Amino acid sequence: MAERGASGSGSSGDSLDKSITLPPDEIFRNLENAKRFAIDIGGSLTKLAYYSTVQHKVAKVRSFDHSGKDAEQEHEPPYEISVQEEITARLHFIKFENTYIEACLDFIKDHLVNTETKVIQATGGGAYKFKDLIEQKLRLKVDKEDVMTCLIKGCNFVLKNIPHEAFMYQKDADPEFRFQTNHPNIFPYLLVNIGSGVSIVKVETEDKFEWIGGSSIGGGTFWGLGALLTKTKKFDELLHLASKGQHTNVDMLVRDIYGGAYQTLGLSGNLIASSFGKSATTDKEFSKEDMSKSLLHMISNDIGQLACLYAKLHNLDRVYFGGFFIRGHPVTMRTITYSINFFSKFDLLEMDRLERPLVDLPLLLDPSSYIPDTVDLTDDAMARKYWLTCFEEALDGVVNRAIASQPDSIDAAERAEKFRQKYWNKLQTLRHQPFAYGTLTVRSLLETREHCLNEFNFPDPYSKVKQRENGIALKCFQRVIKSLDSLGWEERQFALVKGLLAGNVFDWGAKAVSDVLESEPQFGFEEAKKKLQERPWLVDSYGEWLQRLKGPPHKCALIFADNSGIDIILGVFPFVRELLFRGTEVILACNSGPALNDVTYNESLIVAERIAAMDPLIQSALKEDRLLLVQTGSSSPCLDLSRLDKGLAVLVRERSTDLVIIEGMGRAIHTNYYAALRCESLKLAVLKNSWLADRLGGRLFSVIFKYEVPAK
Repeated sequence: MAERGASGSGSSGDSLDKSITLPPDEIFRNLENAKRFAIDIGGSLTKLAYYSTVQHKVAKVRSFDHSGKDAEQEHEPPYEISVQEEITARLHFIKFENTYIEACLDFIKDHLVNTETKVIQATGGGAYKFKDLIEQKLRLKVDKEDVMTCLIKGCNFVLKNIPHEAFMYQKDADPEFRFQTNHPNIFPYLLVNIGSGVSIVKVETEDKFEWIGGSSIGGGTFWGLGALLTKTKKFDELLHLASKGQHTNVDMLVRDIYGGAYQTLGLSGNLIASSFGKSATTDKEFSKEDMSKSLLHMISNDIGQLACLYAKLHNLDRVYFGGFFIRGHPVTMRTITYSINFFSKFDLLEMDRLERPLVDLPLLLDPSSYIPDTVDLTDDAMARKYWLTCFEEALDGVVNRAIASQPDSIDAAERAEKFRQKYWNKLQTLRHQPFAYGTLTVRSLLETREHCLNEFNFPDPYSKVKQRENGIALKCFQRVIKSLDSLGWEERQFALVKGLLAGNVFDWGAKAVSDVLESEPQFGFEEAKKKLQERPWLVDSYGEWLQRLKGPPHKCALIFADNSGIDIILGVFPFVRELLFRGTEVILACNSGPALNDVTYNESLIVAERIAAMDPLIQSALKEDRLLLVQTGSSSPCLDLSRLDKGLAVLVRERSTDLVIIEGMGRAIHTNYYAALRCESLKLAVLKNSWLADRLGGRLFSVIFKYEVPAK
């Protein structure tokens, strides 16, 4: 995952002459663990990338070793928890002006030369221009990489693997930005790379691309002419001036010539007829801000028009703009229309290595059009205001939970306060700039919160809560199964569904529930059943589901589980047991990493082991691989079916899965409510947020039971 500006105090106004006076770790993170580095030197700016290892805390669970013991103690928890250090890889990206290349090389010599890098991979025109200087300063050989190959491979990687990095901008639309999810069908496209100059490349496949044109009028032109006009030497200062300027004070518009629009040609009166046109006929001084804005418009319009002409000439309908000139600057983006790397406002970008490949769920009807999120908060102002306030109000509780999860840590309160401040600042940024980190959704708000908790070494704030609730639920399992087995078939099917829904009530991420669980320790499975809406439910396909159960059994069911404790043990496992009894194989998918009180894959292994010791049906299914426990590849309360663990996808294909069950508000309501699959699906949840329930036409604890069969 990538997080812009996640790493320290650098901002887009920082340059190396300023930063080298600061301690290195204030600008460059994890230098002491740096392993390798590479460099890209353009005509104006140098971009440095270095790879380092990062230690972070993870919560581990494992079964107790009971050898030598007669029996388990009644009060003993079901497993033990430990917090351990893990090492992962991280890429760091930094930019600076070529003016300071010698100072930068000195800095690299002091902090990065003694790494595993023996030969420097360098690209860009500067790899040739500064080759001798680099080798002389660093005493390392320079291996020059082809700049165009690097550019295309990098762009393909971003478009295929990193969602919400590419987007379309349409002026005056609502919303103005439409973000693109990652998908494999990206070719062909036109890449317009705006650096000092402009390169235009036609990209047809992963390895087939062609330079088809360009322009000498690019970011370097803006910088150079801007410096002459304003005497301002800093690139980012010029952009700042432009953001405050009024180009109409300098530019001659159509209305200045015709007194209004030019009706014959259909030209708007606000259209620029002549950039800087008023400067020749007006006897006055123009402000630096107005001149900068006019210059930015002139160059951006020229590039945009050039790109359109090349796209038409080569019959391409997909154009991507990249390069440092356009990064996150609204005026440039409004003029050009498309862009990548939206809102990379900081010099610093960090990207953690993904340990396992993530792929589409093979059962998605159309992966290229799949959108996980039910509501786009960038588009829905009322929902955005509500959810941002909701996350702000929940922050105290999250901070307290984080501190309580590490009672033996002397700095837990200090780290928790840093987490609070960082997440609060992000929420305030999103109030004013909803597009600041890509498409804004409930999923992104939850995932950002989990990311911030991890950054300040709170890997699993709910670990103790889950341990306790799993222990309590395991003690009730046999009683619940005995009660279910005593029922007739049709009565049992309803009891199983009701148990699944009641289990889903136990969600510490929902304030209405956490308030009850904090104030009423005796609140349990039977109490949760009484909270549920009576039938008919808000969305009620139970009748159709019951009729389907009277038919032949499904071959294999994939179940995405939600919460630990009562949910997984008393809700999901009895349901799994019934499917197994019918002859259906089951793939039970749980989060790879912790989020709220969601059950993790490692916790599910221990829970399944304990249940198997009590239930012969579960025990035999595990031994015979008719019940398979897998990880999703996610550490989120929500579910993106386009980013699942590859091992899960392989199993789904191998077992010819024909039923998908998604439970929980995060997985089935905030995400995937409209997801179209190529097989039967059950989406079920209890609404534990009164605002959301009201918007959907229900009330608190209303039930969503959505059984869907794909069209033939």
